[in-house]
Amino acid sequence: MSSPEDIARLRQIKDSEKLSSAWSTWNETREQLAETALLLSDPDPSMRSMASDEIGTLSDTLNSLAASTFPSLLIPPSTTNTLSALMELKSGVGGSEASLFLADMLRMYQRLANNTHWKANIVAKNDAEGGGIKDAIVEFKGEGAYDALRWESGVHRVQRVPATEASGRTHTSTVAIVVLPLAEESDTHDEALFSMSDIKLEVMRSRGAGGQHVNKTESAVRLTHIPTGITVSMQDERSQHQNRRRAFQVLTSRLMDRKLTRDMEERRASRRSLVRGADRSEKIRTYNYAQDRVTDHRIGLTMKNLTSVMEGDGIQLFIDAVQKHHAESVLEDMLEEGKEEEDGQH
Repeated sequence: MSSPEDIARLRQIKDSEKLSSAWSTWNETREQLAETALLLSDPDPSMRSMASDEIGTLSDTLNSLAASTFPSLLIPPSTTNTLSALMELKSGVGGSEASLFLADMLRMYQRLANNTHWKANIVAKNDAEGGGIKDAIVEFKGEGAYDALRWESGVHRVQRVPATEASGRTHTSTVAIVVLPLAEESDTHDEALFSMSDIKLEVMRSRGAGGQHVNKTESAVRLTHIPTGITVSMQDERSQHQNRRRAFQVLTSRLMDRKLTRDMEERRASRRSLVRGADRSEKIRTYNYAQDRVTDHRIGLTMKNLTSVMEGDGIQLFIDAVQKHHAESVLEDMLEEGKEEEDGQH
């Protein structure tokens, strides 16, 4: 059986072969372009016409290599591209309207999961009156889920007229989302992330609406990671053992997220990226129902047809655009770092 190191080495060899092949194609195409350009002055009009058409085709090949092939091969592969995702949604300002919008967003992400063949599973949910949801935690299991959804972290703002608003006045409400790398559910813990001596474990009876106890056994679990103060409470499962496993899964995901964010910040130091991902208080997107548009404030992308985002597959366009922007910013930083190193050698 191949070790992770062997697999990484094979992938590196494969990537270098692709880059070498693309570079060969680039050089061959440039040579063909130079040779074909000479034919533009040929006395035969049909030869000049063929040369002109050929130059257009060769130029398209060079543009494609420069715009997409080389950038995709030069950017280091994501170290998190195999991870699933754990999404936490919390209603913010706007009371019951925020809870209703959270329910809409949850359905939007579940539809996205279905379209991308991820498995969506609601881990915990706190319902609100009138069909809304106060907060929820959802697993998205599948390769690439974390890399795709991580940029959804932040404040999502909705502007619409609530069904209960008699005067027709538009209200602004918010939902805050945090996307974490999904740690597999386990009785054991990752010693690289935390030690059991740093964990305070409390058990209590599950509570329902109004604070009343809903069972007679102490099945609810609360974990506190003492060094960071991170607290996780879980009571949705039927047994203390299941709640404990779930709580450790969420705690591990939050600590893994802290480590990934810290590592990213250390690697890029002063990297200037519009899509930071680490700032969860940042307003990232507005859903304006009256104007039938959705705007992503980080990349300046506005899309008409809000229904296609909330009820169709329009959200995928935003996810793809933000990922593309991130890849471009990584490439720009790599080129800048290379130029700084080169300047330092002179």
